[in-house]
Amino acid sequence: MPRHPSLIALSHDHHHGLALALRCRKQALGRLKPMSAVGLKERAAEFAAFFEQNLTRHFKAEEEILFPSMRASIPASSALIDDLLADHARLRGFLPSLAGDTGLAKHLFDAGDLLERHIRREERELFPLFEKHAAEIDADKLGSEMGAILG
Repeated sequence: MPRHPSLIALSHDHHHGLALALRCRKQALGRLKPMSAVGLKERAAEFAAFFEQNLTRHFKAEEEILFPSMRASIPASSALIDDLLADHARLRGFLPSLAGDTGLAKHLFDAGDLLERHIRREERELFPLFEKHAAEIDADKLGSEMGAILG
């Protein structure tokens, strides 16, 4: 079943995020070239650039538009949203460690792992819940508001 139109931009970001998460984990395990510190630094820089170019806006749309609206309209979403917000904070927290040299493989693996789990949870739990209650949420209006942030 296709996504509700108001979620398509977020799902598109998710597709790219999943690909990055896989590259991060593979790089950390030495399964992507270039291997060693050079590859780890390249992948860490890619994660940071993706964060700046995509996730900053993505998180803003979720945190300022999607999550508050869902929390207000669907009380059962609150615990899930709390978990997703904690993931956002943890993902932001990886940026300083990915800019350093110490433990880079572990930080890169953990960042990729969390990014994948977070995206899968949104796609498998949050978005279906949104779609189930789309009429109550005024999904089209939310889609326009998120679109203004996502560009």
